[in-house]
Amino acid sequence: MLRIGVDAMGGDFAPEAAVKGAVMALDAIGPDSRIVLFGDERRIREVLEAEGCPAERFGIVATSEVIEMGDHPAKAFQAKADSSITVGFGYLAKGGIDGFASAGSTGAMMVGSMYAVKPIEGVIRPTISSIVPTVAGRPALLLDVGLNVDCKPEVLAQYGVIGSIYAEAVLGIGSPRVAVLNIGEEETKGNALSKATYELLKAEPRINFVGNVEGSHIFSGKVADVIVCDGFVGNTVLKMAEGLYRINKALGGGNAFWDAMNYENVGGTPVLGVNAPVIIGHGCSSPAAIRSMILSTEQVVKAGLTAKLQRAFQN
Repeated sequence: MLRIGVDAMGGDFAPEAAVKGAVMALDAIGPDSRIVLFGDERRIREVLEAEGCPAERFGIVATSEVIEMGDHPAKAFQAKADSSITVGFGYLAKGGIDGFASAGSTGAMMVGSMYAVKPIEGVIRPTISSIVPTVAGRPALLLDVGLNVDCKPEVLAQYGVIGSIYAEAVLGIGSPRVAVLNIGEEETKGNALSKATYELLKAEPRINFVGNVEGSHIFSGKVADVIVCDGFVGNTVLKMAEGLYRINKALGGGNAFWDAMNYENVGGTPVLGVNAPVIIGHGCSSPAAIRSMILSTEQVVKAGLTAKLQRAFQN
């Protein structure tokens, strides 16, 4: 039985959005998967009753506290020992669940990732990535998108390996093309960081390195499947794309490419480089986004991504 842990108290509209999203996911997850909800049991059951969904279809772990968005992440993770996030990570670390997803405090989720399940040995810094649509019809992976705003070349080179393994295992892309996001395609272009990263990735035998990729080709799918950058640049690109999606939607535009920009269709981003599957969703997640977040968690678990990353860095 694959057990997907969900923070029912995480997000701006919890627990209603989280529980409704879990109900929506019931018919989409595999027959051997079970959703385990962490949170206020009375409120969870009230939402389930309102939705006409038997509580028995879920596992429910009762918790009495919530880490709020305004709480100090590290202090709250320790002080609120019976919070949905802290208890969820306790289950994840002990193998009580196979993956944990939340639209709650990103900071607290990162504290849990770093101190409860811990980084994979050999990984300098874990990363968060984002799937971006391309006009070629298959997704690309951008990393980092905000966790590490300052990176050394060795860290970015590891992101190339991590992203390549993710793209192959989870996205189903064979021999994914890895590139450095840069201001030009030529090897000599860029700042000191991008040039040094280029040299390290060029010498990395475990990946299909294709060189530099310019910003104009991020969404083309013609050059790269995995795009490596520091979190400052990656987050800027991601926020720009989200803004363009909202503008396009407000102007009445829409097609398969723009629809794929909708965060609700992805639901969340995995923390890559830690010893268990952790998925972080948007704080403003709707039930549809929670559904997608749960399905993403199931996909990462079924792909055996954590074990593949552990093998890649064991030496």
